[in-house]
Amino acid sequence: MSILLFFLVLFILVLVHEWGHFIVAKKTGMRVDEFGIGFPPKLFGVKKGETEYTFNALPIGGFVRIYGENYEDYSSADKSDQSRGFNSRPKWAQALVLIAGVAMNILFAWFLFSLTYMVGVPTAVDESEASDSAMLYVTGVLPESPAVGIPVHSVITSVSNGDDKVDNPTPSEFSSLVAMNAPAPVDITYRSGDVESSVSMVPKQGLSEDDPDKYLVGVSLSLLEVEKRPFFTAVIDGFSATVQGLVGISVGLWSLIAQSFTGEADFSQVAGPVGIVGMVGDAASFGLTALLTFTAIISLNLAVINLLPFPALDGGRLVFVAIESVTGKHIPAEWAGRVNLVGFAILMLLMIAVTYNDILRLL
Repeated sequence: MSILLFFLVLFILVLVHEWGHFIVAKKTGMRVDEFGIGFPPKLFGVKKGETEYTFNALPIGGFVRIYGENYEDYSSADKSDQSRGFNSRPKWAQALVLIAGVAMNILFAWFLFSLTYMVGVPTAVDESEASDSAMLYVTGVLPESPAVGIPVHSVITSVSNGDDKVDNPTPSEFSSLVAMNAPAPVDITYRSGDVESSVSMVPKQGLSEDDPDKYLVGVSLSLLEVEKRPFFTAVIDGFSATVQGLVGISVGLWSLIAQSFTGEADFSQVAGPVGIVGMVGDAASFGLTALLTFTAIISLNLAVINLLPFPALDGGRLVFVAIESVTGKHIPAEWAGRVNLVGFAILMLLMIAVTYNDILRLL
């Protein structure tokens, strides 16, 4: 299920990115030959006007094929549309098309953040201020503890020592009942997804370094309540979350790049596709709003990474446009192709290295 969610999130984010390129290319007078949903091999296509909308076999995003992106397009016999080719349009139009994909990822993140605030975000609350709708979530389980069988993100619905039972307990009520009954067992009922289960466990000592004599079952708990915000408040807060996310991701990425040159970079904190699959599953287990928030964060990551001035990325292509604007000369197509090919190869090697690191963490 996590893998399917990962591909769905990736598909949507890449499609949003490519739609940005597509719509701005159209609006700036460029000829768009193909808008592909998924990657080849091609399954079927529908031509509307000058653009063919294709549906392809690999559902991992999409692509836009703009006439004249490569100067080789101009060598064809039909040169009637050469003025509408990507490299024939003004430099400002080329830059807008390249930036449009990044801009759409940022706008999409803003939309998702705003939507989560409107739907309702689970927020930690103090039990003295919590309403009856607040729920006690398991946020962590100590290894080799009595509670090791309780899934993280499940909701504690009741705790009982046989004589006393507390429904929808607060953290203090849960801890008090465990402590009062120790070392006798307690019965805990929890809900994970749509399944409710009960388990009996015996509290034990030595689980807390600060208080080794204290009887515990080994769970970390948090009282959460869904907080919904009005439309305009949600939009403003969504914008704030988007800006904060962009700043945080940009600072973190540039720090990682700078530290990599000094040998101080900690790549254990970098996740590739395998690591993100697990993160998507964890987010989904917390509910729809957590999954939407995670998708928004990934969208912002894609935006920041794509703006890096590196060959094969949108930022690298923007550098080419800037160089051509300053020099007034076109960069030879063969050299641009070679540089982009080298950049793409380096990106693939980095992806393989990060994926290898993800696999090692799983072993």
